[in-house]
Order: sequence, then C-alpha cells, then structure tokens
Amino acid sequence: MVPFERPRTRMLAVVSVSLFLSVLVWFNYSAVLPLIVADWGISGTRAGIVFAAFQAGYLAAIVPVGMLVDRRSPRWSIAVGATVTGGASLAFGLFATGFLSGTLLRLVAGVGMAGVYVPGMRFVAEWYPETARGTAMGVYVGTFSASSGLSFLLAGSVAAALDWRTAVVATSVGALCVAPLVLVAGHDAPDAERTGGGVDLAVLRNRPYLAAVGVYSWHNWELFGMRNWLPAFLIAAPALAATRSPELLAGTLVGVAVALGGPGNLLGGALSDRVGRLRVVAVALATSGLISATLGLLDWLSLPALVALVFVYGVAVTMDSAPTSTAITEIVAPERIGTALSIQSFVGFSTTVVSPVVFGWALDAGGYALAFPTLAVGALAGLVCVGALRYTSRGART
Repeated sequence: MVPFERPRTRMLAVVSVSLFLSVLVWFNYSAVLPLIVADWGISGTRAGIVFAAFQAGYLAAIVPVGMLVDRRSPRWSIAVGATVTGGASLAFGLFATGFLSGTLLRLVAGVGMAGVYVPGMRFVAEWYPETARGTAMGVYVGTFSASSGLSFLLAGSVAAALDWRTAVVATSVGALCVAPLVLVAGHDAPDAERTGGGVDLAVLRNRPYLAAVGVYSWHNWELFGMRNWLPAFLIAAPALAATRSPELLAGTLVGVAVALGGPGNLLGGALSDRVGRLRVVAVALATSGLISATLGLLDWLSLPALVALVFVYGVAVTMDSAPTSTAITEIVAPERIGTALSIQSFVGFSTTVVSPVVFGWALDAGGYALAFPTLAVGALAGLVCVGALRYTSRGART
C-alpha cells in the first residue's frame, strides 16, 4: 500500500464533508427566494442585491484568505469560515426582517465561505501527489456541486412543508459542525510547504497560470449563466408547461442537474489523471458549448428528451472545473498554491456577475435562441485559453 494512502483518504473525506455542510448555505436563499420576496414585499432588484451580497462577501475575502493559508494551516481557516457562514445564515433564518438586515447577514455569510472553499483545495493539494490529485480534486470540487443541488432540493422541500425560515435554518446548522470535525479529525499533511510573511503575487508573472485562470473564468461564465437561467427556460418549454406543476418540476430538474455536477467533477478529475488535464478540459468545454449553442432552439423536445439533455448538460458543464483547478496546483510553486487558487477564484467568480446579465439582454432582444449562445461564447473563449495554456506551458513553476 502507498504510504499515507489511508490518511489521505480520511483527510479527503473530512475536507469534503466540511465543504458539503458549508455549501448548503450558499444557495438556500435562492431556493426560497419567491417566498422571501412575498414575505418582505421587496422588489426583484433588492432581492437580487441580497443574493449578490453573498458573492460580494466571498470575493472581498478570497484573496487575503488564500494568502493566509499559504502561511498557516488551512484547517483553521476552514473551521472559522464555516462557523461564520453557518452562524450568519442561521441568524438570517431566525432574525432577518427585510432588505437591510438580510443583505448584511448574507454578506457576512459570503465572507465566511471564502474561508472554506479555496483553503480546502489547498488542503487537498498538500495531501495528494500530482499523479492522483485530479481524482482527489474531482471528489472535493464535485462535493460543491452535489451540495449546491441538494441545497435547492432540501431548502425547497422544507419550505414547502413548513416555511422559508425553517428551510434556511435547516440548511445552516450543518456548517456549525465543521469546526470540531476539521480540527479534531483533520490533520495537516506531513510535508506541507509554507511561505514566510508578506504579500507575494509572483504568480501573476506565470503565463501558463494566467491562461489557466482564463479557462476557469470562462468556464464560470457558462456555468453560472446556465444555473441562473435554466429554470426559467424549462418553465417556458411546452413539455413542462403542460404539466400540473411546471415550477416545481423545473426546480427539481435544475436541482438534480446541479447535483450531477458532483459526478461530472469526479469524472473529469479521474480522466485527467489518465489522459491529461487539457484534453479533458477541451472535450468538456466543447460538449457543454455545443449544448449551450443549441439548447434555446430545442424547447420543442419531448419531456424525456429534454430531461436527458439537461442532465447531460449538468455533467458536461462541470467536467472541466476539477482538472483546471488541479492544473493550477501543478503550474505554480507549492508554497504559492493558496494565493494562486484564491486569485483564480476571485477572477473566475467575477464573471458570474456579468454573464447572467448578458444572457438577459440577449433574451430580451431575441429570446432563448439568441440568449443561450452567449453562454457558448464563454465555452469557445475557454477553448482559446486552453490553447494558450498548452502553448505557454513549459514545466516551469513561479
């Protein structure tokens, strides 16, 4: 047996469960959004700001947190971050009474989440050698997608049975269990490399790294645009509109499609260990891009065919995520992995603010037939960045 194989597996399980419990918070607001709007009497714009506050908090904290975990154990960052995001979300469910309090609490929850996701990737990279890192990263990043999908399904079901506050509380308490889990059951890798003090942005001189960040950014352009608008497209499709509860069915299908990102990430990561990171990323982007380019023309499909296509979409649109993040851990110096991943996350998530707006503009101008190809543009740009990454890679790390 390979040395440390069992400890590695245990640590991967610990950090993946920690992420799973934390990410339930990320989308619980989205799952109960119509109920909150009705309860608080807020406009669509204000409801969108409450959602954006979480993203803003995450983006504001992610780079400092990434630099921190290059110098200190990621376990403490995960423990504190999960406690903050769980506590703020719990307070949202119990005490938020309107736009201002809701925005503030979601902002704090987003800051806390920054302490969980990227530090967890750094933790996985410390424990796993490059030959097995793609599979391990696929498990970890896939947990994000699986938890996101379950957040929609769980929060929506609890809200339908009880109320939205109970749904938010139910999906928040798990994050409060992360600190004892990661601090007691988790252990740092025995050969983890740490840097000294100070701010080090040397990765910005690494051209392969910048190309990989481009891949990840355009991947997110397509992914988050799809997740934001797919429910509305499905509700409008004749096959779903003819059912008894099109909104419930559309929400369930999207929840399952998002959860299928878990197997998608695992498949992409495992394949990348065998056939190469860039080959898997290119195939995934080409597949999801083809679906994005044509889906708006396919609303006439029968319900089984539409469901099958949406589920394939859910897998394909996530298959490139784990290989891309894994590649980044391999083209930068080990002691700068946290900084590199945090900058990747900051830049990559910034595009998620833009693509849903561009999609909406195209939808107003020409319907879904014009709107979905705006997501395909992201896949195409990602493929261009894959070419740039292949061209600039020379094995040197910065």
